Amino acid sequence: MRHLFLNGPVQNGPFTFDTRPGKAVGIRLAAALNAILGLPPAPHLWNTVTLAGDLRHREADGPRIPRQRFEADRIADKYPPGQSPAGGIMTDTDAEVVSLALEMIENNLRAGTLAISRETVPTCRSCGHMTGSGGHPCNACGSTDTRERTGLHLVAEVAQDRPVLDRSDIHACHRQQPKHLQHTAANVAGRLILSRTRDHGIDLSPLGLNGLVLDPRAGIHVAVLAAAQKQQADVAVMTITQNAANHIAAHGQRFREHSGTRLQYALHGHLPYDHTAGLQPLHEAYRATQAIKDGFEEWFLPLFSLRTKTATSPDQLPSLFKHYMRAHLAQPAEVNAAVFNAVQRAVGAGDTRWITNKQALANVMATRQAPTLSAAGPAHG
Repeated sequence: MRHLFLNGPVQNGPFTFDTRPGKAVGIRLAAALNAILGLPPAPHLWNTVTLAGDLRHREADGPRIPRQRFEADRIADKYPPGQSPAGGIMTDTDAEVVSLALEMIENNLRAGTLAISRETVPTCRSCGHMTGSGGHPCNACGSTDTRERTGLHLVAEVAQDRPVLDRSDIHACHRQQPKHLQHTAANVAGRLILSRTRDHGIDLSPLGLNGLVLDPRAGIHVAVLAAAQKQQADVAVMTITQNAANHIAAHGQRFREHSGTRLQYALHGHLPYDHTAGLQPLHEAYRATQAIKDGFEEWFLPLFSLRTKTATSPDQLPSLFKHYMRAHLAQPAEVNAAVFNAVQRAVGAGDTRWITNKQALANVMATRQAPTLSAAGPAHG
């Protein structure tokens, strides 16, 4: 398998896909692209290594339950009943992710691209949580009493022989390369501390870093690679927003390739789901069924977000719905193999122009099954 699209792990916060459909864009986009390539369903990936998760677990009512189960229960609540993903669920602390992360860290330590060194970092005097500089209250306990503490940490030197992000890291054709992102992603310190204080995460104590876990910005890259290797993909393509990629790219620089599998980013934009109710007059004019409306919001809009890469304006929704309906009405009785194969090649090359081509879209739609959560992401938009 050449490519496998996987969602950038979603932070396991207090929301459901019904209330926050924008959280599912990366999942839906990955599912749509994998289906076009004829690939089996990929797992939905979740980011559970967060300070907010630590606090929710500490403050939860009732008997304390293990953190892994606590996270799993909250992930399950995101999905409508009986609609768990066919490809399964994987988090950034699953056993195979932990094993791969430690292997990759050890390989990088041997290569000298990571190091364990004594570092002095701002630390909360009350709870021991690593804090930022500037005298702000501790995010873990609220104390303003900090001190400089020296101890062993996992450290990465930002590579000097290549950019933080170059063309080979972005799944996009030449004309769609995000030059601004490539510039801003490089605005990081030359040395990055990759060990953090968290209650939950990829434990670094096997490396002698007791009480520390791998920075989740690195860990989510490992989760994507682990999922891709499980399905024997050569290229793991993480669907992600530009802002998120800018936030994690430097920390993931040493975690984007392992044992013949490499990771790329497929950038998508934000979608104005809060404004889709304004399409009601068009729905009535086209006599759109619920399946058509769901297909537009849950399948086509995520695909279009891959083309825009930033944000889709609410003003664009009517014209996009009309384009979608024209393609829907133009679906051929028999798929044009040449057109569909060209779309598959475009998906593999990161070329998104086919999405706004009526004939290409119509042929893809003719091959598509109605979306469900188990096959292609959450069913409610």
